[in-house]
Amino acid sequence: MSSVVITRVSTQDARFQLKPGEGVDAIHTNPQYAYAVAHLHTDGPLAGVGLALTLGQGTDMVCRAIETLAAPLVGREIEELMAEFGRVFRQIADHPQLRWLGPHKGVVHLALASITNACFDLWAKARGVPLWQLLIDLTPEEVVALLDLSYLEDALLPGEAVDLLRRELPRRAERRGVIDRGYPGYDTSIGWFHYSDDQVRENARRAVDAGFTAMKLKTGSPDSARDIRRALMVREAVGPDVQIMLDANQQWTLPSAVRICLELAAMSPYWIEEPTHPDDVLAHQTLARAIYPIPVAVGEHIPHRVLFKNYMQAGAAHFIQVDCTRVGGISEFITVSLLARKFDLPVVPHVGDMGQIHQHLVLFNRIALGHEQIFLEYIPHLRDYFCTPAQVEDGVYRTPQEPGSSSDLQD
Repeated sequence: MSSVVITRVSTQDARFQLKPGEGVDAIHTNPQYAYAVAHLHTDGPLAGVGLALTLGQGTDMVCRAIETLAAPLVGREIEELMAEFGRVFRQIADHPQLRWLGPHKGVVHLALASITNACFDLWAKARGVPLWQLLIDLTPEEVVALLDLSYLEDALLPGEAVDLLRRELPRRAERRGVIDRGYPGYDTSIGWFHYSDDQVRENARRAVDAGFTAMKLKTGSPDSARDIRRALMVREAVGPDVQIMLDANQQWTLPSAVRICLELAAMSPYWIEEPTHPDDVLAHQTLARAIYPIPVAVGEHIPHRVLFKNYMQAGAAHFIQVDCTRVGGISEFITVSLLARKFDLPVVPHVGDMGQIHQHLVLFNRIALGHEQIFLEYIPHLRDYFCTPAQVEDGVYRTPQEPGSSSDLQD
């Protein structure tokens, strides 16, 4: 394998216009799906591509941060870089001046996500394998060397992380069947917030006809009766066996969340997602206890591993929706997945990447970490912009085979 050296960093402010109603939720009323893209150019034909999700305005600020934070990577050979990536990640995250703008959140952390994802993409391309294959072929020690486990010492030590991965080694062979079988997706696009009742009802039925056994409805209306009515409507449309997730996008106060969730229990939600402010761990803890056994799902707006740790320690969430385009990239995604494995919590990612990268990561979580839950959100709105869009057939994700992380965008 010849060496691959990073020679230059460039960025792309990539914004995509959605069709009316697409992507709209209770708080993001006029979204423009967009990526701050990091390009790691090399001394050969390969280039690493990394994505961080934004919603339009502000993407340019993330791109400027990428240019600054990624500068020290120029001149680094990719194998040598990834052999110590945990240390590199911490150095970038703890930039002596830009850290003040976070720390570990906001524009600078989104920039780190894009940079990190570009490094992993280039690494997989340099080895000529898809990202999932690269990750499951690593030794436990090599995986942990990719991670920054600082501030987690009370929950997960490096030796514990190695032991957790090593414990799963004997079971890997039996789990590899998922590579050929694929795994179920769930359809997020049936129930955007501004869709009419008729649209939602018809979309739900079409999703079932397309093979999906799970779907998501956007809630969080100022009129809670609307949320309850539409949730019951979807349940009636698809029957008792389809899993229905409800997503409030942080719009409820704690008292209203308790009341509304208990009323929604009648339609048996699979989970209640982002019920209130994402920084309020104690509110989620109180809610989780008050509405049990209805599960609470969080992660779309949780920016780093420490806050995820707090949620897990507090018993404030039942599903972990970590997103590698929101936290510090693939490295921090793996860190959170290891934490969740220790706390025996399922990881069902939020897909800011439209599933492109996460289709690889859920395979790693299943095969290498032993996560039982293997399930992935499906949003089709940007698929035509990717060179190798994620393939979902009969509601099932098919395993990507091209080298890299499936992040390359069409010219």
